[in-house]
Amino acid sequence: MSTNWNEQYEKQDTPWDKGSPSPGLVDFLATEPVQGRVLVPGCGFGHDVRALAATADEVVGLDIAPLAVEGADRLPKVGHERYALGDFFNLPAEMRGAFDWVFEHTCFCAIHPSQRPAYVASVAAALKPGGRYLAIFYLDPGNDSPDEGPPFEVSVAELDRLFSPHFTLVREWLPQRTYPGREGREWMRVMQLKSV
Repeated sequence: MSTNWNEQYEKQDTPWDKGSPSPGLVDFLATEPVQGRVLVPGCGFGHDVRALAATADEVVGLDIAPLAVEGADRLPKVGHERYALGDFFNLPAEMRGAFDWVFEHTCFCAIHPSQRPAYVASVAAALKPGGRYLAIFYLDPGNDSPDEGPPFEVSVAELDRLFSPHFTLVREWLPQRTYPGREGREWMRVMQLKSV
């Protein structure tokens, strides 16, 4: 069963929106500023987009919910960021092979696990050759079963299985800071798109 994301915004039922960028992303950018063009799928109100826009040349926040894009557009600009309405699984031609980075925070855990292979294919399609994927995965959202969600949990073993055909793992770590209640439940990775 798919979620009607725009309806969630209409009802103001958006528990994933914390009103600020991910602490793990903020800490990463403090030591490794991201540059070039960045795509953020499932950007919501764009808090992570704006954190990235402080150093990147251009950041595009993509969301399937019109109200998310409208809300993001109303917030003050930080740099060269913009927001687009669209489906990450059906990237427009101008977004294919166009980005130096894709940043993941809330999109992967929100989709049904059956969609994950298609998600990986979309990440690979969006990146330039040798492009990088920076991700914050939700290992344990506290559900009673792995099939319960969204958010849906993921294991490190599943990440390896899904991403290793297309990506080389650069590094991975447990973020020192998270939103309250997520301590020890998130996992960060930097991966690089393999040459074809």
